[in-house]
Amino acid sequence: MGEVQTLMTAEQLWELGDTRRTELVRGELIEMSPVGGRHARLVARLLHWIYQYATDKKMGAVGTEWGFILARDPDIVRGPDVAFVAAARLIGAGSEGFFAGAPDLAGEVLSPTDRAGEVQAKTCEYLAAGARLVWIIDPQTQTVTVHRPSGDAHVYAGDDEVSGEDVLPGFSFRCAELFASISAPAA
Repeated sequence: MGEVQTLMTAEQLWELGDTRRTELVRGELIEMSPVGGRHARLVARLLHWIYQYATDKKMGAVGTEWGFILARDPDIVRGPDVAFVAAARLIGAGSEGFFAGAPDLAGEVLSPTDRAGEVQAKTCEYLAAGARLVWIIDPQTQTVTVHRPSGDAHVYAGDDEVSGEDVLPGFSFRCAELFASISAPAA
C-alpha cells in the first residue's frame, strides 16, 4: 500500500518561524536558496522606489518576502521579492501571520536556476488569487515582463517605462534605471 503524504497548512508553516526561507506549494514545503548580490540589489532598488512612493502618498504597505496565502486546501503561500498591498485591503488584516490573499502587485526577480514553467505557475497563482499586476524581472535579459489578470503580458526593456498603472497610480521607472550599475556576477 502506498504511503500517504501529509500536506502542510499555512498555519503550520507560520508556526515553523522565520528560520528558513520557504514557500508552501500545494501543501508541500519548498526551501528557497539564498540569492546572489545582483538579485539582492535589484530587489532593494525596486523596493526602495516603491516604498518611498507608496509611503509618501499613503497608498499602502510594501515589503519583501512577505507571505501571502494564495490558495487553500491544499495551501499555497508565496513570498514575492517585492509586494505592495493597497491601504484599503490592509484594514482588519492584522500584522501577524500571512496575508490572506494576493498582493496587489507582486514583483519577482529571476535567478539563473529559475525554470520557465515554475515562474509561469507562480505568476498564474498570483493572478488567480487576485493580484492586479505581476512583474517578472529578468537580470539576464534586463527586461521586465508585466502580467495582468486579463492574460495580457508585455515585455519592457531599455528606455521603456514600466508603470504602476491603476495599482500605484503615477509610479513608474525606466528599465534602464532599474538595471543601471547592476552588473555584478550572476544572481
